[in-house]
Amino acid sequence: MHLVRNGFFQLTDSTAKHRASHAALLAIMSLVNGAHADYPFAHTVVSFTAGSGAATGFNLPAVALGPPERFTGEGISPMCVTPFSPAYRPNEIVSLGVGGELVLRFDHDVLDDPRNPFGIDLIVFGNAFFTDATGTGMVAGLAAEGGVIAVSLDGIAWTSVPLTVADGLFPTRGYMDVLPYATQPGTIETNFLRPVNPALSMRDLSGLDYESCVALYDGSGGGAGIDLAALGLPRIRFVRISNSVIGSSPEIDAVSDVEAITRSPDLDGDGVVGASDLARVLGAWGTMNAEADLDFDGVIGAGDLSMLLGAWGTKGGA
Repeated sequence: MHLVRNGFFQLTDSTAKHRASHAALLAIMSLVNGAHADYPFAHTVVSFTAGSGAATGFNLPAVALGPPERFTGEGISPMCVTPFSPAYRPNEIVSLGVGGELVLRFDHDVLDDPRNPFGIDLIVFGNAFFTDATGTGMVAGLAAEGGVIAVSLDGIAWTSVPLTVADGLFPTRGYMDVLPYATQPGTIETNFLRPVNPALSMRDLSGLDYESCVALYDGSGGGAGIDLAALGLPRIRFVRISNSVIGSSPEIDAVSDVEAITRSPDLDGDGVVGASDLARVLGAWGTMNAEADLDFDGVIGAGDLSMLLGAWGTKGGA
């Protein structure tokens, strides 16, 4: 049962995505950080409207809370979630239909962070999949159903995301060490907080075999990446996914806040931040030297110097 409180669907223990392992992880993170750790996935369903033509039974919006699925079909036809084999059960994805809309909220502001891989700040996961030319995991095409994404800080003023759909590239990948139609869970999980390189397109993927295809994921769990800077937004907290295309019904699995890459100011690797590291920053001043770009703003300057001086005399651990 999904509890409703103050107009919001709350994440409860009965929600398929809210597993004890994730609660334990958050508790550990809180202890390590000495404060509440932000949950990196959507935390609350604000509203949901099922449109016409939505898949029957796929009407539980709370399944879009928490992380995407890694394994699907339990009790029916168990399969690892791969770019060729998506999540497909009613307790894993929610179907929008025509005129449907889903609004999700994070428990914190998702920031435009220049340290994020490829500048991507937010990822939306659907249940699109690659069609297979050979039955062995060769990319022939993409089975996708679209879905318009919009984001907001307050849930009132919305900014639409152009050129990116909710249920499309890049299909979800749950494990790094399984074949395209594996029936047993893998042992190495992909990272749902890391985006795929957004410069890639179907032109780059078409015709690739499975190994070559997933190599381009580079450890990512897939999903549609969104750069807040491209929208002129410093931060957001709400995500809205809607559909008005007749004959289409996007399915949504999850949304996530991208994990930033950190770079140690111990640039020379001697175990302590000091004069040699300062010399490297000053020597690269005004250039685009990636090694010394501690704040990931694309140029070596005051921000990098400030970060280095703030870690002076320490090990500079990232």
